[in-house]
Amino acid sequence: MDGMEEAKTAAQNAINTGSAQSEAAAAAQNQTGTAGSGQGTGQNATAPGKPYMLFETGAPTQQSGVPGIAFDFNYGARVTVPQGEYRVKFIDRDACLTLYDAPANGVICTSAKKYFINFRIEVYQKQQGQDKLIFAHDLDLKGKKVAIKFPTGILGDVLAWFPYAEEFRKKHGCKVYCAMGEEMAELFKPAYRQINFIKPDAKIEDAYATYYMGIFFPCDDRVHQPRDFRVQGLHTSAGMILGLDVGGKVPDVYVKLTPKNRQRQIKEPYVCIAAQASAQAKYWNNGRGWINVVKYLKQKGYRVLCIDRDSVYGQGSRFNLIPYGAEDFTGQIPLQERIDLLQYADFFIGLPSGLSWLANGVGKPVIMISGFSLPMAEFYTPYRLINYHVCNGCWNDTRLTFDHHDFEWCPRHKGTDRQFECSRFITPEQVNKVIDSLMKDYGLNPLSINTNKSTKEQLR
Repeated sequence: MDGMEEAKTAAQNAINTGSAQSEAAAAAQNQTGTAGSGQGTGQNATAPGKPYMLFETGAPTQQSGVPGIAFDFNYGARVTVPQGEYRVKFIDRDACLTLYDAPANGVICTSAKKYFINFRIEVYQKQQGQDKLIFAHDLDLKGKKVAIKFPTGILGDVLAWFPYAEEFRKKHGCKVYCAMGEEMAELFKPAYRQINFIKPDAKIEDAYATYYMGIFFPCDDRVHQPRDFRVQGLHTSAGMILGLDVGGKVPDVYVKLTPKNRQRQIKEPYVCIAAQASAQAKYWNNGRGWINVVKYLKQKGYRVLCIDRDSVYGQGSRFNLIPYGAEDFTGQIPLQERIDLLQYADFFIGLPSGLSWLANGVGKPVIMISGFSLPMAEFYTPYRLINYHVCNGCWNDTRLTFDHHDFEWCPRHKGTDRQFECSRFITPEQVNKVIDSLMKDYGLNPLSINTNKSTKEQLR
């Protein structure tokens, strides 16, 4: 809304961020989201041409007790009114602000904002020349069925966002139904027993409210997200959508993932790494990087297991190979098996991609190598590497928009000798130094373990 529109509506004490349309048109409406996720991962990249999010509305599900009036909060505040002289208001109870105030006649009125707002709906009928309040409802989620929908085909984003669904459930005391891919749902079920999991296209009968998780493009989309996701963490954008911020700040909440097979599969000390990602900007583009780090880890007494989905991945003229010297544990392996393997790893080294979020969810110390995103963009780890001496942080720059279709996206220096310098100038020596720090913090000394085993075998 521009300044002139705001000035006009200010006189009415209402912003009027809402709309009205015929009930038949609204009931038939199934909107395909134009949103996209810049933090999708190489482990589970979104299939080409597949909608990132489908906004399916249908007719309002809650009966008001007043003939012809129904309402719900599935894709914003919504209310139907019959033919006649009516007036509808949507009020933000926390902001003490009328968001929409307009006449209605045989239509469905919907709020413009689709994320969580503490709404009040009011319907007035013209009686004897005066507007008389005939229906009012304050949002009350306690004991209600609430759907929270997640995009499919991506890993890191869903791992980052899901724990906020549990926080939402605990805050409001509602019955939460999370719609997501079946493999992801199976990962969460053991630790989140009070969440109901449904298939992505399943519909909840009589759902009181529905909220949609995602990072939405264009970045100035304020219909589906209250803030630009680039100025906050990937995970905390979900907290904003669900209204979990306190004083404008969302608490850090991380997913908990439970191993299924508790038996250790590999006897020797080992470290897991993941070197693949969904865009070249996310890779560690230092030519000496992985080969020297893998060599260093082996000198420390570790086996080094690469657990990417792909041993080779890329697009166009750029393809990336499994790090030389690492053991090949890549492949189309169920994520649960990745969790089972991670549980006995001493630590994990990766990029700002899904498997780093997976390792963090298992509770493993994570060394994260990234220059294209700032540290606030992902979960906190004291073992984060970034080089501020060169270009960095383009993902979080609000002057730039991530291009999902350009695998070689480097908005400031593409085509020059500075392309991807953000990660090229993160040296293996710097990473090895962080490895030493982590091992000291956790008291890790695999060489002593291997030496003790060899001594025992000799005594036998």
